[in-house]
Order: sequence, then structure tokens, then C-alpha cells
Amino acid sequence: MIKQVAGVTIQPKHRASCHCGAVVLELDLPDGIVDPRRCDCSICRRKGAVVASVPLAGIRIVQGEEHLTLYRFNTHTAKHYFCARCGIYTHHQRRSNPQQYGYNVGCLEGINPLAIPDVPTNDGVNHPADRPKPG
Repeated sequence: MIKQVAGVTIQPKHRASCHCGAVVLELDLPDGIVDPRRCDCSICRRKGAVVASVPLAGIRIVQGEEHLTLYRFNTHTAKHYFCARCGIYTHHQRRSNPQQYGYNVGCLEGINPLAIPDVPTNDGVNHPADRPKPG
């Protein structure tokens, strides 16, 4: 749990926005930023975002839903949302846990994700859903 980044407190209800401000979200972050990470799958390598997750009910679109563009690839399970105006990735419904949204920590107002030390990288090339099940 990260409750503060570079002197900025993570609010229990923290606003997030795309670069141009057309899309504004409100995230429920009562425990702060939980489990920030990167991923090395094909899309995450290209977007380079630090992500964390919230339950599906943990994101509310405050404005600009009409500006969100949906992108799906490969298994078409994950739903990746981007602002159609500025192109910024805001959030996605996760493939490995469809009951959660991953969100772009860099979209949190006032937060610089580069100030979070030691962000681990998950192995998205070998996605957990693609690995053989034991037994």
C-alpha cells in the first residue's frame, strides 16, 4: 500500500484524468495505491504505464465517457480504454482478473509514477491465463 508519492497523499476517492482532460475518473483508493506494477506483454511494453488495480466498482467515470475508445486484442478478454482525443490509456478490465480494473497510475491527479521506487514487472508475455494448469 502506497499512501503518499513524492509528498502527495493518495486520497480515498482520488481523481484521475487523461492528458487533455476530456476523460475524468474517480477511483476508490481507501488503501492507497496497491500493488503497482509494470507488465512486459506486447501492449504494456508499448504504453509503458505503471498500473495498479481496483474492483470494478472502484472506478466511476465522472466525465467524458463518450471520449473513451475500447481496444481489445489476442483473446479479446481484456478491455483497454483510451481517450480518443489525446490517446492516453486510462484503465482496462483485466484479463487475469476480470473482476478488476487496472488503472494508469500516471493518470492520478498530482501523482508522478516515476517517483514510486522499485516497481516490479510482471511476466505478461507468459500470461498466467496461458500457463498450463497444474495436475
